[in-house]
Amino acid sequence: MSVELKQFEDKMKKSVENLANDYTTIRAGRANPHVLDKITVDYYGTPSGLQSVANISVSEARTLVIQPWEPSLVKEIEKAILVSDLGLTPNNDGKVIRLSFPELTEERRKELVKDVKKKGEDCKVAIRNIRRDANDMAKKQQKANEISEDELKDAEAGIQKMTDGYISQIDNMIDEKSKEIMTV
Repeated sequence: MSVELKQFEDKMKKSVENLANDYTTIRAGRANPHVLDKITVDYYGTPSGLQSVANISVSEARTLVIQPWEPSLVKEIEKAILVSDLGLTPNNDGKVIRLSFPELTEERRKELVKDVKKKGEDCKVAIRNIRRDANDMAKKQQKANEISEDELKDAEAGIQKMTDGYISQIDNMIDEKSKEIMTV
């Protein structure tokens, strides 16, 4: 029996996917419908994602237009956006809601880059914890004489190679998102 690394690779992949999803919700001064991904609206007593109750489109570089399927939802959607941590004020004309993204200040951009780096570091820590778990499992298998010492060394090398790959992927994501935020 050899060391089963697939489960650990899946965990690492999920961590990186979660980071990518987090990054799509960070606004970089341009209108991006994904900043609304985490907003839910009370739809007949059921919390529903904004995308499932309205059409969201980018009308201009800094403006999102939210058109609810039902006009009665305009107030609910407006309330949900106001209580979110987006820091945007919705404007509605009774039928559609417009969200204008203000130009980000230099200070706000730097704060966002710090946030991006922190999320990236948290993801790296998660990857390293998964590596530790994988190494622990391989050592247990070696102690129980399920794998040889050579197989243990091969497994540890494979685990480290996999870890390095995901860490460099995270570094690239951090750099890309930071550049996107700092671009005026």
